[in-house]
Amino acid sequence: MKRRWQQAVMAVAFSLASLSVMAQAKIGFVNSERLIKEAAPAVAAQKRLEKEFEPRDRELKRMAQELQQLQQELDTKGASMSENERQRKERAFAELSREFQRKQREFREDLNQRRNEELVQVLDLANQAIKRVAEKKDLDIVFQDAVYANPRIDITDDVIKALENVR
Repeated sequence: MKRRWQQAVMAVAFSLASLSVMAQAKIGFVNSERLIKEAAPAVAAQKRLEKEFEPRDRELKRMAQELQQLQQELDTKGASMSENERQRKERAFAELSREFQRKQREFREDLNQRRNEELVQVLDLANQAIKRVAEKKDLDIVFQDAVYANPRIDITDDVIKALENVR
């Protein structure tokens, strides 16, 4: 029993010592979501992606509109069409629908892959900027994505400013 009491006292003493050290640590916080939305490299990456994928997006919208028109024509005039004409239109609709779904799937896959490539580059630059800001402010530790962080330890604006001249 006495041994357990000693272990409990030691655990409490250790916890208090740890808290004392942590209370002296300089802490910073970075809002990753804001970095991804507002930092210059992230904004530039988003613009590059939009420019790169805009023609394919336009093509998909054109195909969707064509499918909608074919469906509408089949719905409104299908009963009055000859059997051959209706079958031809239905085949054309089915082929265009398959092509649209294939292109849409490829578009999503390619966009996700490119977005991930760009995100990796942005995060690398952001991590370098975070490290520079932390060293400049003499911080001991920097947290990202906390449930709550006091605004006085938030260094997100400083990191965004540090990233303005990058790229």
